Amino acid sequence: MVPLFSAFYTRECSISPKKLMKPKRTWAVILAGGDGTRLRPLTRLISHDDRPKQFCPIFWGRTLLAQTRSRLAHAIAPEHTVFAVVKPHEHFYNSELADVKPSRIVVQPANRGTTAAIVYALLRIVRSDEEATVGFFPADHYYADDALFVAAVNLGVQIVQEHSESLVLLGAEAQHAEVEYGWIEPGAKLKGRVGCPLFRVNRFWEQPSLHLAQSLLDKNCLWNTFVMLGRAKTFLDALSSTVPGVLAAFDSLTQQSDGDVEMKCAENLYKTLWSGDFSQQVLSVYTDRLAVLCLKGVEWSDLGKPERVIATVNRARIPCPWLEAACIGSP
Repeated sequence: MVPLFSAFYTRECSISPKKLMKPKRTWAVILAGGDGTRLRPLTRLISHDDRPKQFCPIFWGRTLLAQTRSRLAHAIAPEHTVFAVVKPHEHFYNSELADVKPSRIVVQPANRGTTAAIVYALLRIVRSDEEATVGFFPADHYYADDALFVAAVNLGVQIVQEHSESLVLLGAEAQHAEVEYGWIEPGAKLKGRVGCPLFRVNRFWEQPSLHLAQSLLDKNCLWNTFVMLGRAKTFLDALSSTVPGVLAAFDSLTQQSDGDVEMKCAENLYKTLWSGDFSQQVLSVYTDRLAVLCLKGVEWSDLGKPERVIATVNRARIPCPWLEAACIGSP
């Protein structure tokens, strides 16, 4: 499976080794501001505190954030990687991000959902590079094969550079009728690279009923990994069209050159913000400019609840010292 899929991306999609090199103007944003409350019983067992899952060493003795950093380093230069975190988690990420420049750590005063985190991080990048291509990556996901994921990210970057007006999402092949994931309904196949599994997006389905999830599975719909790639300007256009008030609210904040002044402004701003979900507020109403790239053959999980983690551990045969103590059977 691995050699064939790697060949699929490098041969069928006609990407040469040179094109697989990290583009200088490509940036990554690792979204690491979630609270991870649904997984709290398991992370408490592992770490003996209330840390969110992205700061917990669930697999292989490394935190999920550390694994995400390592995975992305093969696709996007570490010096072009930005971290969106929240101030209340500072004691969990301080040591882990000690090697990262402060300018690449976007510290939010509180968790206000993915929309605020994406806007803040995006404007921080644009301040340095107006022509940037940006990818957004959750910090708490599992991929069975990092190399195949990296190949898909590289391909997504190339597609964005060729179709600058589109945002490209990565969709995982659905394995069962999951009711807690977001789903992407693919539309017509997009012209371009021969053999690339790239489609228009018809619509999004958030946490469907079991009956609907089974129907989506039968129609070969995809799980939404929430990995997104696009030009910074295209993301800004999407935000301007859907949440102009939120975008405008952040504009003055990112003009601050003094870090302490910016933090104080952020504290005042975040007191006025409602929590917002980027999938619901932006993606679901911006489908005409979206494309979805299918992660064929790549097992993925968002590790959202203990049972899902246990199932992943058992399926992948990952040795975990805490497994027996968890006393949680896989579903």
